[in-house]
Formats: sequence, C-alpha cells, structure tokens
Amino acid sequence: MQNKAEKILMPIATKLGNNVVLRSLRDGFLIITPLIIVTSFFLLIGNFPIPGWNEFWTGVLGSKWSGWFSAVSNSVFSFTGLLGCFGISYAYGKNRGLQAVNASAVAIISFLILTPTSLTVGKKTVSAIQTLYLGPNGIFLGIFIALISVELYRFALKRHWTIKMPEGVPPAVSQSFDALLPSALVIFAFFLIRIVFSLTSFETVYNFIYTLLQAPLKNVGNTLPSALLYNFLASLLWCFGINGPTITNSVWSPIFFVLTQDNLQAFQNHLPLPHVFTQPFIDIFTTYGGGGSTLSLLIVMLIICKSNRVRQLGKLAIIPGIFGINEPIIFGLPVVLNPIIAIPFIVIPTLNTLISGLVMTWGWVPHTNGVLLPWTTPPIISGWLSTGSWTGSVLQLFEIILGILIYYPFIKMLDNQYLREEAAASKDLDIDFSEV
Repeated sequence: MQNKAEKILMPIATKLGNNVVLRSLRDGFLIITPLIIVTSFFLLIGNFPIPGWNEFWTGVLGSKWSGWFSAVSNSVFSFTGLLGCFGISYAYGKNRGLQAVNASAVAIISFLILTPTSLTVGKKTVSAIQTLYLGPNGIFLGIFIALISVELYRFALKRHWTIKMPEGVPPAVSQSFDALLPSALVIFAFFLIRIVFSLTSFETVYNFIYTLLQAPLKNVGNTLPSALLYNFLASLLWCFGINGPTITNSVWSPIFFVLTQDNLQAFQNHLPLPHVFTQPFIDIFTTYGGGGSTLSLLIVMLIICKSNRVRQLGKLAIIPGIFGINEPIIFGLPVVLNPIIAIPFIVIPTLNTLISGLVMTWGWVPHTNGVLLPWTTPPIISGWLSTGSWTGSVLQLFEIILGILIYYPFIKMLDNQYLREEAAASKDLDIDFSEV
C-alpha cells in the first residue's frame, strides 16, 4: 500500500514542484517576504498587545510616535499587490531564462497602466492612484500581469524582435536596445487591455479580476476544509521525503497571502479581523516544531524513550525543534517511509488545524492579526504575539500536550524496536569478545 501511494504521489508532487508557473509564484512571494517580516515588527511595536502600551509611549514621545512606525509598515503593506507583481515577474523571468530585471520592470509598468488613475473627492475628480489598487486587493491582478507580461516579453525575444546594435557598443547599451521592441509590445498590449475593459461594465481590469476571481478564491481559501486539506497533503508528502509545504504553498500561498493582508489591514485600522485561515494561522497554530508538529514527538523522546538511538537524537534535535527546524527528526528517526510514525505525523497537524479553526471561529481565541512573525519564533511566544491574547498561548500549549499523548504509543513502539536491536547488537558484541 505504501509503495502504491508513493507511485501515485511522487509523480504528482514532482510535476507540481517543477511547474515553472507555480514555482515562480512561490519564489516571487519569497522575494518580498523578508520585507513583510521586517516591517511587521514596526507594526507590532506600534500596536503591542499590552494594555496601556500606546498611552505610555504617547506620554513619553508625543502623539506622533505611532505614525513613525506606521510609516514603515505602510511602505510595504499598502503596496503588496505591486510588490507581488515585481517579485513574481522577477522569479518567472529568471525561470524562463530572461533578464529578470527587464522582465520585472516591464511588469511593473504594465501593472501601473491598468491601475485606475483618477479619484473622485466630493464632486471633483482628481488624478491620483489609490493604494486600494496597489495593496492586498491588487495581489491577484499583480499575479496575472506578472505572468502575462513576461510571456509576451519572452514571445518577442524568441522571435528576435529586437534592435541589434553594431559590435563595439557597450553591453549595457546593447541590452537596453534588445529590450526595446519586446517592452513596446507588452506596453501596447496592456494599453489595449485598458481600453477594452474601460468599455465594459467592469470599467477596469482590477474590478474584473477582483469580482470574478479574487473574492471567490478568498471565500474558498478561508474555510476549514481548505486548511485541513493543505496540512493533510503537506504532512503526507513529508512522509515520502518530499518537502510538503513547498508543494502545497505553490497552490495555497496566493490565497493565504491575500487573507493575511486583509487581517493586517484591519489590524492597522483597529477594525475586527475578518479571516481565520491566514498564513500565520497555518504557521503558528497547526504545526509546532516543524512539519508533523514534531515538537511533541521530541518531548516524548526525551522524557519517555529509553533506547540510546532515540534519546541521543532527541537531545540533538530539541533545540532546533523549538525553533521549527525538524529535518534531524524527519531524516534521522526517520519519519520518511516509516509507517509507524507516519500515522501521528499526518493526524496531529490535521487535528490541530481542526481544533484551532473551530475555537477561533467560535471566538474563544482571537483571529491572527496578520503580522508575519519569523517562522523560527517559538510556540507560546508566537501564539501571544500573533493574536494579542494569552489564549493564543494556551491553545498552543494544549495542542502540544495533545500531540504528546498521540505520539506516545507510536514512538514507544519504535523505541521498543530500537531497544531490541541495541540489545541484540550488545549481545553479539559480548559473544565476539568472549571468543577473542
């Protein structure tokens, strides 16, 4: 059965992992993730979850102090659609063998061509670009523009629609002229797209994408079945030695990213947080210590297990495990192709997803605020920071203990097996010495 599952899953996972579009989406979001994490700290400091925090610093620094921090966070969070377009077009251009800088530059221009440039204030219309179109609501538009613009650019280059400069011209000048006609094709294409949509009831491409795609996908992604499927598949793939989140993120990342940005925007404006199933929810409340929620497994290994192999591995892996690094466990215990450990490894993250989703939906624990903490942030701390409430930490502690109880009988079976192997090896060694 395990061999059959491997034969079915491995080709699918390989195809998804090697798909240039999905890989570029994942890599593109990773390009801007460091910016989001860094600026999230500024947002968190400006809205730290301690009663009286704002009042204290207002008394010390004056009423403008929070504006200093929000200026930093807004520099990224108000432009995530535009930044996403940049990151994805850069990654896609690079994966397609193009000059990535040229590909991302033409994608940014295409994004701005399709962005509404007028704003009605009262009875007067002024020229302006609202961050509404450049921020979270423009992420899916940015994805499509990045992919289409790079493909058009590549189409022109493959047909050698370029202006060749004579030999002796500096390479930088020659490359700029190589990009001239392909860039012109892309810009003209998006110019026509803007005209066409201005003649429809949607008026803009942004309204078209948001109405027909982004809003429905957000509704589908912001569901418990979607989050359960995500963690089930990620855990299952790990059991076959495949980095599960690398595959599942290719599909779910754009959706979770939009939902996270919606919560972040609401958090900035001190409004109710709209979504449960965000990226911080997945990272912070479903797996502890890495895929399979192996922090619980490590605790059992150190406290209960008796075999030298398991205990020594537990000692080596506990510190990385606290910070979410569990490759020593996955490949050292191992988890990969180990049917005994595979069962709790898949069940526990799925169960954590179910419990966390329900208690947040019922309002027992606040929704995650959209702040992207570093994935190495230890549990208990991350639960408090991501929800602004001690109940987030309690939920994490409960799920870690639940994981310990579920892992216990399975790791104990494996531990007993290793004990027998160690005893047999020791007996054989004694016999060898006695013969000498």
